[in-house]
Amino acid sequence: MEKLIAADGLPIRYISLGHGRPLIFLHGWTANAREWLPFASELADEFQIFCWDARGHGDHEYPEDCDTHIQTMAQDLQLLIEKYDLSDALLIGHSMGALTTWEYIRQFGTERLSGVCIVDQSPKLVTDESWQHGIYSNFPSNKNQELIQRLSENFAEGVLELAAFGNNKRSRENYERNSRGFQKMREYLKQLPGPMLTNCWQSLSAQDYRDVLPNIDVPALLIYGDESQFYSLKLADWVATQIKDSELHIYENSDHSPQLWHRERFVYDVRQFVTHLSET
Repeated sequence: MEKLIAADGLPIRYISLGHGRPLIFLHGWTANAREWLPFASELADEFQIFCWDARGHGDHEYPEDCDTHIQTMAQDLQLLIEKYDLSDALLIGHSMGALTTWEYIRQFGTERLSGVCIVDQSPKLVTDESWQHGIYSNFPSNKNQELIQRLSENFAEGVLELAAFGNNKRSRENYERNSRGFQKMREYLKQLPGPMLTNCWQSLSAQDYRDVLPNIDVPALLIYGDESQFYSLKLADWVATQIKDSELHIYENSDHSPQLWHRERFVYDVRQFVTHLSET
């Protein structure tokens, strides 16, 4: 992996391949660059691809006091864009990657972007009386504090429970029967720096990007799963109404990671979207 030195001296590792219009893939919380590599390898024939391990993520050594705030991740992203002097980048953000995209736009605007792709995310995770489009459509601050406490006690199990006890019946059933998929995920999560990623979650869950969406003045490709563990189709519709130039795709029979359930369709949709960008 290549390396970018962030403003605080932290190495940010990433993979770059291909040539053409730049596509920057931003992964979700607890994930890493490998989440995107199958898509990157297919798209590198036509585009310049970047996939990073966001700070605190990936199989790297980090100091215990590593800053994992979403605001700092957005600043890392700006450094990457500046390093390659990109002026027409497409940001493709899944989950936390979508939050990183919105935070980037809040701080730096869209001057260096040609478009954004948002995959199954809400601009505000925590719900309240005036906002019901967050996690589970019912995730008030007290539930979030309970989750943070659970993560501090048993990080791996806390993450699995967050995914299992949501809106996807299949996830709950697989967790309760301890399917091989959940076993593998548990093994993976146990290797991660729990305290560091819990701090990251606290940063993510404190954000509210609802005011950012109407100010996005580049085209947006929106992809949501119809059986997401976390978000309703009402959220997807709401996001589409907030971004002026947006194109909404609902992937059938797919959860919070619709791109994994419909890999060929996702690659096709991204190609078509970029073709449209090139024509405008």
